[in-house]
Amino acid sequence: MSEPTPGQTVGPFFGYALPYARGNELVEAGTPGAVRLHGTVYDGAGATVPDALIEVWQADPAGAVVGRSGSLLRDGTFTGWGRAETDREGGYWFRTLTPGATEPGRAPFFAVTVFARGLQDRLHTRAYVLGGSEPAGGSEPAGGSARGRAPEAAGASEASGAGLPDGAGPGGGDPLTADPPTADPLTAEPLLASLEPGRRATLVTVREPDGSLRFDIRLQGGPEGEEETVFLTYDTAAHRAAPSHTTGQTPGGTAGDSPGDAAGGADA
Repeated sequence: MSEPTPGQTVGPFFGYALPYARGNELVEAGTPGAVRLHGTVYDGAGATVPDALIEVWQADPAGAVVGRSGSLLRDGTFTGWGRAETDREGGYWFRTLTPGATEPGRAPFFAVTVFARGLQDRLHTRAYVLGGSEPAGGSEPAGGSARGRAPEAAGASEASGAGLPDGAGPGGGDPLTADPPTADPLTAEPLLASLEPGRRATLVTVREPDGSLRFDIRLQGGPEGEEETVFLTYDTAAHRAAPSHTTGQTPGGTAGDSPGDAAGGADA
């Protein structure tokens, strides 16, 4: 009797069905307040992953979680959801708006989902934005061919709410003039406060000199001692995100305090 066929993970087939044109552009080029979120996906050997798929879910600049459809149409409606595949060098990028805090005193964040070869299920993490929402350069940086960057320039300052849905987040008013949180996000944000500094840093975006936000993702710890990105499991009963301390642990459920389910695109 022959041995059973060994099991294996499905994929990677992401490039054949899931990506779609301009899926990484949550806002149009030149939208006031546009910012580039970009980074590189690495595996445990420190090599880049050229066939991963990244999704982001986010609140708008006022902290309001958008509940309107239109992601696929890209009709000017800001839905807070986008999808991007990595390039041959493992890079990805999104053009979007800087999220606002969904609760007073909390740190704003992008909810990030990772699909990649070798994973039997998607991975969930967060990319926190600390130090306020104003880009260092006050605008979306000019483009280029560098890894993780968009090919076109925008050059618009963060000054108006064009492209945002009606209504504001906590506090009301113009979403792009909402007051930034005053509390120290490292102590006010339970998830960040619960982690050692090295692990905490894997959940925080880095503001680049050009004003963009960089968020690298490491599927496992690197050969030079780089920390594995903290991935999350979700306690659906308590509606609270918790860090996974097991390498490659498969997260399940949904995050009650995250802007939407972290995969699939309900509005897609």
